[in-house]
Amino acid sequence: MFAVLLSVALFLIADDPAADAVTGTAGSTLEREAAEAFRRTEYDKVLSLWESRAPDTAPSRTLLRIVFKSQLKLGRTENAIALYDQLVSGDQPDDLALLRPLALSILTTHVRDPKEYIRIAAYTALAELGLPETQSILEDGLLDPSPLVRARAVEGLGHAGLASKSGPLRRALQDDMLPVRIAAMNALSESGVADIMPRMIEVARTEDGPEGVFAYAALYKLGRQDMLSDITGAATLPDPETRMAALGVLGKLKRPSSLAIISQGVYDPEASVRAFAAGALGDFGQPGAVAPLTHALGDEHARVRGIAAVSLGRLGIRDNRPLLQALTRDASLQVRANAVEGLLRLGDSSAMLVATDLARHPDPSIRAATAQALGASTDKQAVTMLQMLLQDQQPQPRLFAAKALGKTPAPVFPQLKKGLHDSDSAVRITAAGSLLQQIDRQIKSTTRRGQKG
Repeated sequence: MFAVLLSVALFLIADDPAADAVTGTAGSTLEREAAEAFRRTEYDKVLSLWESRAPDTAPSRTLLRIVFKSQLKLGRTENAIALYDQLVSGDQPDDLALLRPLALSILTTHVRDPKEYIRIAAYTALAELGLPETQSILEDGLLDPSPLVRARAVEGLGHAGLASKSGPLRRALQDDMLPVRIAAMNALSESGVADIMPRMIEVARTEDGPEGVFAYAALYKLGRQDMLSDITGAATLPDPETRMAALGVLGKLKRPSSLAIISQGVYDPEASVRAFAAGALGDFGQPGAVAPLTHALGDEHARVRGIAAVSLGRLGIRDNRPLLQALTRDASLQVRANAVEGLLRLGDSSAMLVATDLARHPDPSIRAATAQALGASTDKQAVTMLQMLLQDQQPQPRLFAAKALGKTPAPVFPQLKKGLHDSDSAVRITAAGSLLQQIDRQIKSTTRRGQKG
C-alpha cells in the first residue's frame, strides 16, 4: 500500500504545476507565463513561449520542468527525453517524479502505432508491468485488430489486479481468437471471478482441444477440484496441441500427483509436446523433475534440450551443474545459451566464460539468446556484458539486452536511459519498460526501508 501511495505521490508531483510555480521575484516573466499556461492545460502555448525565449539565455530548471511536462502531455516523448537529459546531467541523481512518467509515456504513445510489432512491444511491456493506472489503455487494447495485442492487454489487466473490475475483459471470453479467450480464462480464474463458471462449464462441455483444457483449469482454480482428472486425462489424448495444453496447465498447478504424467511427456513422440513437458517440469519446480529433465537433455531436438536446460536451472539444485556444464559444448549454439541461463540460475559464475564467447558470435540471434540468458544473473560481469549488447549493431540483441536489464537488481538506470535513445522503436519501448521495472523496484525498496525505520 505504501508503495502505491508513493507512486501516486510521484505522479501528483510530476503533474502539479504548482510545484514549479514561480513566486515573488524568483522567476522571470517567461516562467510565470509558462506556469500559468500549463495550469490552463495550454501546452502548445507553453512550447510557443519556450521557442520565443532568447537563444543565448540559459533556461532555468523551473522552465525546463514545465516544458518537459508539456511535451509529455502532448505525447512528444523524443523532445521530453532531450529535456530530461538537460535536467539530469552528469552524475546528478535521477528525478523519479519526472523519469517514471517519461518512461510510461514512451509505452503509452506507441499503443496505436500503425505497425503491429510496435503495438505488440508496447502492450507486452505494459502487460509485464501490470500497472493499475494503465487500465483504460489496456482495455483499449482489447479492441486492437491484432490478436496478440488483445491477448497482451488481457494479461496486463490480470497482472494489474483489475480482472474482477473490468467489463471489457469479461467480453474477451467471446473473442474470435482462441489465444485471447484463453488469456481471458486465465486472468479471470486466477483473480477468483466466480461468475464466469457457467461460461467455463459450457466451454468444457462443448469444446475439444486446448480451449476445453483451459476451461477445466479455470474451473479447477475456482474450486472445482474434480477437474484435475479431466486435465490429466487430456495429457494423453491423441491431439498434440491438447496434450501440450494439458501438460502446461499441470506444470503451473504444481499438484504432486501430476508429476508422473508430466514426466511421461518427455517421452512423447512429438517434439513440440516433449518441449512443453520440459517447460512444465521447470514450472513444477520440484526435485522429482530432475530425472525426466535429465532424459530431455539428451533429446534429438535442440529446442527440447534447450528448454530442459533452463528448467533444470529453475529447480535451483546446485548438484545439477555438471549436467548443464556438459551442454555448454552442445552442437547447437542456442542450447549452449540455454545451458548458460540454467547455470547462472544456479549461481555458477563459470558460465560467464561461455557467455562471453556467445555474446561475440556473428549470428545476432545467438547474441540475443545470450542476452536473455544473462538476465538470470546478478553478477556485475553480466551487467557489463548486457551493456555491451545494448550497443550491438543489430536491434535483436539490443532488445533482449534491454529486457534483461529490467530484471537485474543492479543499478542500471544509466544503461537503460541510453536505450531510450535507440534508433529502433521496439528497443526504446523495451528499455522504457525495463526502466519502469527498475524505478518501481526502487520505490518499493525505499518504502520498505521507511517502514522499518
